[in-house]
This record gives sequence, structure tokens and C-alpha cells, in this order.
Amino acid sequence: MSTDALARFGHALSDTTRTRILLALRHTPGYPSELADGMGVSRQILSNHLACLRGCGLVVATPEGRRTRYELADPRIGHALDDLIGLVLAVDPSCCPTADTDHCC
Repeated sequence: MSTDALARFGHALSDTTRTRILLALRHTPGYPSELADGMGVSRQILSNHLACLRGCGLVVATPEGRRTRYELADPRIGHALDDLIGLVLAVDPSCCPTADTDHCC
């Protein structure tokens, strides 16, 4: 069902680290150690988020010897991310939660 797919996508984007992973993978595959180093997070944290993204069906893992390559499960995910980045939104900071707030209208 399309609502389920959108809910999974929304859940993935609700976390900054998962969003950064998806953005990093939108044009090229990546490896966990390189992604973790590039984002400044521990490999364990990155691994947990990759597991979430795999569970949501947004990324796939391909073993390559002793390493595992991650990429978006479908190129259309990258196109959707590009479209979302291109949106210009007027945001009311008193309404939408940020890292500093936890409330919403």
C-alpha cells in the first residue's frame, strides 16, 4: 500500500542521521566505515541506522568480500530526495520542531 511506503519514508527522514545517510547514498553507493567517518558518528550508530533503513526497504546491502556496500534500493528514492531538497518552504519556527524544540502545532 502506498501509505505504508510513505510512512516508512517519513520515518526514515524523521532522524537527521538517517536523512544524511540517504542523501550520501543518493548518487553513489557507500561503505559503513566511510559513511560513519564522513558523518562523524560511531560505526555502531551508523550500523543501527542502516539496519533501520534496510528494514524500511530504502537501502540494500551487497557483500563485497570483507566489506558491505550500501545503496538506495531504488533510484527513484534519490530522485524523490532531490525533489524534496528543491522545495522552498515557508516555515513558522514557533510551530515546527527543530533540534532545539520538541513541540508542534
